[in-house]
Amino acid sequence: MFIDSVELTVSSGKGGAGAVSFRREKFMPKGGPDGGDGGKGGDVYFVVDKNTHTLSHFKGKKVLKAKNGRPGEGRKKHGKNGDPLVLIVPPGTEVRDAVTGELLLDLINDGEKVLFLEGGKGGKGNWHFKSPTNQRPTYAQPGLPGKTVQIRLELKLIADVGLVGFPNVGKSTLISVLSNAKPEIANYEFTTLTPKLGVVEVSEFESFVMADIPGIIGGASEGKGLGLQFLKHIERTKTLLYMIDISSYRDPITQYKTLKKELNKFSEVLSKRSYAIALTKIDALSLEEANEKISKFLESLKLKQNSENRYGLDKNYRYFLQKKDDIDIEKPYFVFPISAVSNINIKPLSYALYDLVKMNR
Repeated sequence: MFIDSVELTVSSGKGGAGAVSFRREKFMPKGGPDGGDGGKGGDVYFVVDKNTHTLSHFKGKKVLKAKNGRPGEGRKKHGKNGDPLVLIVPPGTEVRDAVTGELLLDLINDGEKVLFLEGGKGGKGNWHFKSPTNQRPTYAQPGLPGKTVQIRLELKLIADVGLVGFPNVGKSTLISVLSNAKPEIANYEFTTLTPKLGVVEVSEFESFVMADIPGIIGGASEGKGLGLQFLKHIERTKTLLYMIDISSYRDPITQYKTLKKELNKFSEVLSKRSYAIALTKIDALSLEEANEKISKFLESLKLKQNSENRYGLDKNYRYFLQKKDDIDIEKPYFVFPISAVSNINIKPLSYALYDLVKMNR
């Protein structure tokens, strides 16, 4: 089950109380105070683990608490420290104050271990309070209380490229062909119900991570469909790939403008990221009809078709590609016609996306 947001109340442990004790042994009837210190309360830590991909292990848990420190004992015995509470989260998890929404931690790096709440200190035993004027102290310190915070964990997946498009435009098919991801694929809308990550291997030593989210429809920024709920998962991406179904009953330029509008309403920063466009399902049209639609789409965006072909594109189809030494970030880096099913321009797409990712890195 994919869960990307949970609310929890977390507490560090209370410190153990110091002991009030006096040494009582044979031949030492009036031994001095020997009450030991209380143990420290358990701390609360967050640990980032890349082998964890969801917050589902927190499902059904509302209150999580570290162990309290044990009280001290006679003979100056120190109480046992409380066991810490270790919360394991996937990379990309934000820890926010559930009341104010303030960002407390942004956990990104695998293996990172962060102290979140410190446990209460243990109280001092009565032997600490012995003095020439007070040789029989009958009091010790109580342990200090732990800290309690209401938090909300929000997972925002970390990827290099985020796929954006209407439902059933071929996002899942593309990520399954390009990467190691195995999403559900079917010929109906909203097949993708949860975000998916896949690693695209460009060469033996070069790769990037691609994120597929549920399809976006008009009005997504107002809560329609599933896209709004998962748009946060591409907030961290530096590169967006708009996927436009050229064979759809929806006009390609209408699809593109709707997607740009919804992303802009959700986040102006996200809508201004570097981007490229893939015109999908090109094999569903005849060559003449496909090129006519491509030309019309390029004209509507005021883009001129060019003949530069550094990625080995299929020369039967028209396309747009910016010059590598003269990049205009206001324009798409490329507009490629593709077909994941027929393997048209799939390798060139991965090479071009990798170059765009490298530029943004």
